[in-house]
Amino acid sequence: MTISDTRSRRPIITVLVVCQSSIGLIFGGIGLFLPLIRTDLGLTFTQAGTLAAASNLTYALMQVPSGYLADRFTPRRLFMIGLLGMNLLAMLFAVLDSYPLLLIDQALAGFFRALVFTPGMLLMTRLFPSGRRATAMGLYVVGGFSSNILLSAVGPLLVGPLGWRLLFLLFAGFGLLSLLLYRFLAGPATPQKTISTVRFTELPHLIRKRIVQLTGVIQFTRLAVAQGFTFWLPTYLVVDRGQSLAAAGLVAAAASAISAPVNYLGGYLSDRINRPLLVIGASLTALTVGLTLLTYVPGMIGVLGVVALISLAIQIYFGPLFALPLQVLGDRNAGLISGFGNFCANLGSFTFVYALGAVKDTTGSFRAGFLSLAALCLVALLATRLTRPLLRPSPPDPPPPPR
Repeated sequence: MTISDTRSRRPIITVLVVCQSSIGLIFGGIGLFLPLIRTDLGLTFTQAGTLAAASNLTYALMQVPSGYLADRFTPRRLFMIGLLGMNLLAMLFAVLDSYPLLLIDQALAGFFRALVFTPGMLLMTRLFPSGRRATAMGLYVVGGFSSNILLSAVGPLLVGPLGWRLLFLLFAGFGLLSLLLYRFLAGPATPQKTISTVRFTELPHLIRKRIVQLTGVIQFTRLAVAQGFTFWLPTYLVVDRGQSLAAAGLVAAAASAISAPVNYLGGYLSDRINRPLLVIGASLTALTVGLTLLTYVPGMIGVLGVVALISLAIQIYFGPLFALPLQVLGDRNAGLISGFGNFCANLGSFTFVYALGAVKDTTGSFRAGFLSLAALCLVALLATRLTRPLLRPSPPDPPPPPR
């Protein structure tokens, strides 16, 4: 594929990012409006954390099946089914009052969200040349961060007159319109010319690969930090730092505004210099420092500086990390490999989104939770160091013996 081919496909690339942004509005809205949701429904911090944890658990469990189905069949159909289910469940979330029913709603939302992520990422990478894989992957998640900027800046102003329930109905309506736009631009599905030979039974063999194991550790850390920090940041600012919801929303908007462009730039930089481990290692180092300082710096000026540092590094290594095992193992099992990596990532998200809420209930502070995320980054740095020898070129195969 040439660069001109990619340019001709910009409308489809753009609408894929828009579809991803609709998911970001729904999931980000729960984190931003959590103080109001928790008060309206009378939830503890632990129960509030389980709303996100339930979604993340089913999302994690569905990553490998979703990747396998995307390899086996067309990812387009899975992507559209996932978007439809996710937005219908967001509408249901807006009208439920029972905590158990909300928990079930979010568990089902995680199932459908899994059908969006890996298939959508495969759709995006197919619209770019092979040498720009990390760029494509980084661009795919820009939509989520872009929608968080708008949500965090405008959401606190709208939630007063409209209420969080009506806002979720509006988010779902935007998602359904995005789905129709994608269906229109993508046109009718083309039949597959070949049937994939990928089998689910290949997964154990792939998991035994050292590159898959080590990147799995880094993936676990990546989303544990990204979701744990992003989900609880507004609540931390309101409860521990005494800020208003509007002020917390502006800080979250600024954090997303920083993260959105560097997400794309991280993939672009990795492709340009062909040093993905440098991008990953530098990001994890910055995250370790930022998460360690977050609850110790005095005053909001110091907090804003630390939040900016974390936001700069929190997703910049997304593209390089997903591209790394494919660089070593090839593209044949791209869906299974990416699905397993994202399973590890969402296992980390499930664990730490829940844990930070439980730690807050137990200790009365988020400090221990954020410090545990910093320690997790150190573990990921070690995994990054151990990955380096695996990227060295393999020795050539020996010549065949003479007959």
